[in-house]
Amino acid sequence: MIETRESVTAKLCSFARAFHSNIGSNKIFDDYLAFDLMGKDGYEEMGQLIQNDFDAEKSDKNFTFASKKIANRLNRYITPIPLSRIAFAERELNAFARHHGKCQYVICGAGMDTFAFRNDNPDIEVFELDHPDTGRYKRRRIRELEWIIPDNLHFVPIDFSKDDMSERLLASGYDPQVPTFFAILGVSYYLTLSVFEETIRKISSMCLAESKVVFDYPDETTLLGQSVERVHTLADITEKLGEKMLHGYSYKEVYSALERYGFEIEEHETPQMIQMQYFNNRSDMAAFENINFILAYKESVL
Repeated sequence: MIETRESVTAKLCSFARAFHSNIGSNKIFDDYLAFDLMGKDGYEEMGQLIQNDFDAEKSDKNFTFASKKIANRLNRYITPIPLSRIAFAERELNAFARHHGKCQYVICGAGMDTFAFRNDNPDIEVFELDHPDTGRYKRRRIRELEWIIPDNLHFVPIDFSKDDMSERLLASGYDPQVPTFFAILGVSYYLTLSVFEETIRKISSMCLAESKVVFDYPDETTLLGQSVERVHTLADITEKLGEKMLHGYSYKEVYSALERYGFEIEEHETPQMIQMQYFNNRSDMAAFENINFILAYKESVL
């Protein structure tokens, strides 16, 4: 199952959204609350990490990172993935909500996600699943910012290595008879397919109404010796930060895993399609050559 402690790579993704929203032009996705939720200290920590070639030991609280010094490295190795996948996921979520009206949005490993505070649709019940430590940190930041927690936001503390996802969700008000959209973003990079597939099985077992699941995954070229420079450089960076990429999935493997638990693929966004949708005619960043997006659905059994 998914381990959801706030990882360094997750913090880097939050930083990328905040940096792009604050400084970027021609925005791909505007997460205008990301900086506030991270806080100045967290933002500075990640900026220095990037400026110091991802070596945390070189960080110095007496200095401030220089935006111009990190922009190229950030845009080459980090930013394209979190920006495009969240844009894709929330676009499909909003389409799902328009179709169904009342629905549920389950974010597996929510981390510093800000959707619940940007969302203006009260018909979407939001369930943020996260490790208790991460959840406590996030709620503390929310209190410090004096944000009002929406009535339709549910924090679901869960240790995926020990706790049952179904039980935790049901105890938090999740209704299996309401159409549900599940997001599992940024997770598959560090799990074998069989472990990731267990999450798909759990999701399938919880759904009686129509459900959809969105996730991103690295394809089978990821760990090959002939992969392009920034693909194996990103793998080196994440391993240096304690999160080793274990597997690259083939489309056939993904298709079969979903099919085993009643899901059919509705959309498969290839790297070329992601490039056309989000990065066409941009000189500052490009889609990763090995990253794919999947939107899959399971029909109602009611």
